[in-house]
Amino acid sequence: MSLLKSIAAAAVFAGLLAAGSARAEFPDRMITLVVPFAAGGSTDVVARIIAQRMSTDLGQQVIVQNVAGAGGSLGAGNVATAQPDGYTILMGTVATHALNPLILKQKPYDAEKDFAPVSLLVVVPNVLVVNPQLPVKTVPELLALLKADPDKYAYASSGNGTPLHLSGELFKSMAGVSMQHVPYKGSGPALNDVIANQVPIMFDNLPSSSGHIKAGTLRALAVTTPQRAPSFPDVPTIAESGIPGYETYTWNALFAPAKTPQPVVARLNAAAKVAMADPAVAERMKEFSATIVASSPEALAAHVKDEIAKWTPVVKNANVQMD
Repeated sequence: MSLLKSIAAAAVFAGLLAAGSARAEFPDRMITLVVPFAAGGSTDVVARIIAQRMSTDLGQQVIVQNVAGAGGSLGAGNVATAQPDGYTILMGTVATHALNPLILKQKPYDAEKDFAPVSLLVVVPNVLVVNPQLPVKTVPELLALLKADPDKYAYASSGNGTPLHLSGELFKSMAGVSMQHVPYKGSGPALNDVIANQVPIMFDNLPSSSGHIKAGTLRALAVTTPQRAPSFPDVPTIAESGIPGYETYTWNALFAPAKTPQPVVARLNAAAKVAMADPAVAERMKEFSATIVASSPEALAAHVKDEIAKWTPVVKNANVQMD
């Protein structure tokens, strides 16, 4: 081998050693966890709980950065184009990784190709609620009411193309009923109008409705997950209430940019699992009926693929498209 080739080979080898060393020492500075929604929502709450516990395990601070806009696509897009070194990661949801890619005409990212899955953290039930003045106490009673007068009733949601909107569309499709959709700018204003009986029906995240259910200002007919929520064990599932196979929920998962080195992804995954196994974290998650998953990266990748497949026909049938 010539001297120049020997020097070049040595340089390459040294570079590989340096890269390997850098990965082994990850992290050596602060990590930014992007929440693609405004502060205060359930995704933000989960992120802050997880960030605090992961900071302890990683030995570096994990700070939460809220980048709201475009239904979560702005923050997710920022992470998709970030340096793939593990120092900028995303708290993704069904909106960022299943619904937005199907709904938005302009695709800011590819939900599968532009991210390295880290871990599916938790799933949070949605709940079908009605104003207590609506003369129904069960899903079968609601279906009978809707079928008897198909043009009379409407349901509220947090906005066009949101998971709560499409939970209603899936319900309509699977049950063979009709309801007018009334979109709001967020679940708060929608809930207020359901409580005021301006719109009698809504699909909501269980955490945001739970206080109203306990106070009696909303009536819970069913949760949307396959199993009943531990915090409301007497509330049946929609699937067991006459619509077998119905299943929607909110989920939170960690993603890094595509091409993030596998050792870095593995370290983030390990820290996430340690965080989710902490009894204090588990107790906080239980407060809003979140079920802890703490999956492998491979399981999260499969989950995203399944979610896109599930929601594709729903979005198509509802004819939801947004700029």
